[in-house]
Amino acid sequence: MNQVRGKRIAMIFQDPQTCLNPVQTIGTQIGEVLSHHLRLKGKARHERSVELLEQVGIPHPRERVRSYPHQLSGGQRQRVMIAIALAAEPELLIADEPTTALDVTIQAQIMALLKQLQQRHHMALWLITHDLGLVEDIADSAAVMQQGRIVETFSRRDGALFAQPQHPYTQKLLAALPSLDSCLLRQPKPTPPLLQVSDLKVWYPIRRGLLKRIKGYVKAVDGVSFTLEQGNTLALVGESGCGKTTLGKAILQLLPATSGRVYFNGEEVHTMATRQRCKAIQIVFQDPFSAMNPRMLVGDIIAEGLWSLYPGISARERREKVERLLLQVGLPVSARLRYPHEFSGGQRQRICIARALAVEPRLIVCDEPTSALDVSVQKQIIELLQALQKRTGVSYLFITHDLAVVAEIADQVAVMYGGRILELGETRQILHSPRHPYTQKLLSALPGKSLYSSAVLSKSASNSSGDNAGADR
Repeated sequence: MNQVRGKRIAMIFQDPQTCLNPVQTIGTQIGEVLSHHLRLKGKARHERSVELLEQVGIPHPRERVRSYPHQLSGGQRQRVMIAIALAAEPELLIADEPTTALDVTIQAQIMALLKQLQQRHHMALWLITHDLGLVEDIADSAAVMQQGRIVETFSRRDGALFAQPQHPYTQKLLAALPSLDSCLLRQPKPTPPLLQVSDLKVWYPIRRGLLKRIKGYVKAVDGVSFTLEQGNTLALVGESGCGKTTLGKAILQLLPATSGRVYFNGEEVHTMATRQRCKAIQIVFQDPFSAMNPRMLVGDIIAEGLWSLYPGISARERREKVERLLLQVGLPVSARLRYPHEFSGGQRQRICIARALAVEPRLIVCDEPTSALDVSVQKQIIELLQALQKRTGVSYLFITHDLAVVAEIADQVAVMYGGRILELGETRQILHSPRHPYTQKLLSALPGKSLYSSAVLSKSASNSSGDNAGADR
């Protein structure tokens, strides 16, 4: 099987953080496939590794080939996984959520590359995904799976893949798709500012030579300024590696800022006591598995903030609150007695959302909170976040690459590229009348646009009969 895996059959795994070796460089891990299956050595192996990184859209591939996984963003790690899978040009490629952490432009680039390789080498592509728009754009056939069974199949020979769904679960999935037009109905109300970011910079030094002198800087965040008002949601969109996650972590003081100021409710964040800051601001991380202690029960993970920040709460009150949060995010109460590895990627993301909600913060930084969820659960999470915001007035800094989700939840949108904000405005203006060419490029690359039209959604909703619980994909 060692001659089959990686050469004849390759796989892109869903969670790149746990699939990449943390103590080996990216070039070494790609080179392992090239050495084993193609017998490439030395300079030829190095050049092919650089070429693969360039094909999957990694910036500065000759420098990144020497990087370690922790030095890359989530989306960049996903692209490295794709490069490793494509290295030996397999006959069958099994892609498990290959574009989950990628923005729409890189997603379009990766899928175009996969289609090109498919045609050139007659490669079969088995795509496991919850992105119906992506399926509509590239698949020749599709199978809808629920609770371990295939409930409905579609073929391109019959026309559009999802034109006439018959099974209630398929109808429910289509009805749950977010609409790009939903932002047109929302009127943001002016409220006092909660979070103010002024000229924030996060620069990383590039050290070279024997003495490791600084030769330049990676400007991950380069002079970002914006204001988030109380009870509102600001969506931060842009390609992977543009600095979105770094910005969110710098706001929470999880990363040191090079310069600039961050104010929360008029108080500078770095002067706030740690307990005060943790009560006020929480974060949902992009990679749920690495964000949880694998040796702790889920119930203890969710209750950890309550133990630390609210020691006066009794054990019974903690348990009841944990159970309510699990039900709110669509998980059974029994999940509190299980470990993180027993859940799928989407379920682990819901656990992280429940943990962030536990201490009832005033601001939540949501870093790709719905990227690993199927559309029905995604809709459930969005409705949960909106209901919580309406009830408590919590604000969200919503980091995402899903423009349709942005339309559903955001009051304002900031488009980020190369560490800078290129365009900032109300959601309806950004999504329907974008001014900057990069924003226009993002919108034009959105897959399966026909599925996100109001007409399709209305038709699917009217055909839907029943609310069937489904799996994550």
